[in-house]
Amino acid sequence: MATLKLRAIGNSVGVVLPKELLSRLDLQEGDTLHAVETPEGLTLSRLTPDQQEQLRIGREVMRKYRNVLRELAK
Repeated sequence: MATLKLRAIGNSVGVVLPKELLSRLDLQEGDTLHAVETPEGLTLSRLTPDQQEQLRIGREVMRKYRNVLRELAK
């Protein structure tokens, strides 16, 4: 768990992410994060919920058809 600090930025407030967290998430200044409200709280993600669902489906297909994909790759 990381502690995030809120800071005034002009007329707005921004969140400061520690270097360790930026490195672990492979984020840089200017990257976009999406905040999604879930029953468990707020989730920050590099991907939109639609993109996350597409990745989940893609991984499921790859797992299900692993052998076929391996043969096709030859």
